[in-house]
Amino acid sequence: MMTILTQVIPTAKTEENGVGNHNLSCVRFKQPDPIATDHKAAYNSWEKAHPSALRTFEQMMKVAKGKRIVVFSDYDGTLSPIVNNPDLAFMSDEMRSAVRAVSKYFPTAIISGRSRDKVKEFVQLDDVYYAGSHGMDIMAPPKPPTSDGKHHLPVNRKGNEGSFQPAKKFLPAIQEIFTTLEENIRKIKGARVEDNKFCVSVHFRQVREEDHEVLKERVKSVLESYPDFRLTWGRKVMEIRPCIEWNKGHAVEYLLENLGLSNSREVFPLYIGDDRTDEDAFEVIKSRGQGCSIVVSSVPKETKAHYSLQDPKEVCTFLLRLAGWGKAPSSFSRSSAELMKTKLFDDVNDRRCRQMGTVLS
Repeated sequence: MMTILTQVIPTAKTEENGVGNHNLSCVRFKQPDPIATDHKAAYNSWEKAHPSALRTFEQMMKVAKGKRIVVFSDYDGTLSPIVNNPDLAFMSDEMRSAVRAVSKYFPTAIISGRSRDKVKEFVQLDDVYYAGSHGMDIMAPPKPPTSDGKHHLPVNRKGNEGSFQPAKKFLPAIQEIFTTLEENIRKIKGARVEDNKFCVSVHFRQVREEDHEVLKERVKSVLESYPDFRLTWGRKVMEIRPCIEWNKGHAVEYLLENLGLSNSREVFPLYIGDDRTDEDAFEVIKSRGQGCSIVVSSVPKETKAHYSLQDPKEVCTFLLRLAGWGKAPSSFSRSSAELMKTKLFDDVNDRRCRQMGTVLS
């Protein structure tokens, strides 16, 4: 077998390279890792079907030029890294700056399984739209439209922030489920129950693998008393949601409608997400035949997304490039921003609320 030599740069010894500051005569040359090599080959093959959104950026923007771009993004695993403690999933200052830059030129919405208040607490930006609980709690920016070209969903007739909550009637039952789950799983080490207002999340990233089945059975046993709720799965999380026809894809459609763009052929919706719950949004983008969807993943996986990015760091780079492109005079029409901000939010909300039997908060 031929040994493949690697370039040696004197460094402190690390777990990764197994090499310290040795004399070059006694440096151990690193052998290729067959598992890493196989993974890279598999990812490269998968990436042919889901090209990098960074490498194909110019091509993507050629299609988007002259259209009204609307940016949608998940939070965990997309704008922030996946962490063991969900309460510590903080957004970096660099990512916050990137999202702020994008929202200056394009309507930007963050659609998360987290509660709307929690996501807003993490993001700390006013000029974006927040859709918490997988889109079951949607709120527009709190500021009314201004004359400087910024795009805001208008306030409702009562002068309050525009909000839409199609699962509001389930709130009492959701609180019961949350309390019961906390009691039933508190002895399972590492399990965490999170109240996301219109859904309840059970995190098991820190639960021992041998306890996974016990945890799952306890969650299912609680749900047996609540037939109007269903169990779904995310990345190391179980989620209990009301049995209503509403998901992140519906949230995308709803926001486009409120922007007056649901039937426009000149809109370019762009959705970025990493979780299986984002697949509903990817499906909406695909069915519209316009815009693009980007999955965030460092491993090959089945997805409906058109493009890919490997991690939040690449997402940040992509958003900064998008903001830079939006800054160019030829890429975005001021009249399109004016059109977006003048759509009557309360009329659309009233129609939706009548259809779903809900009211504005």
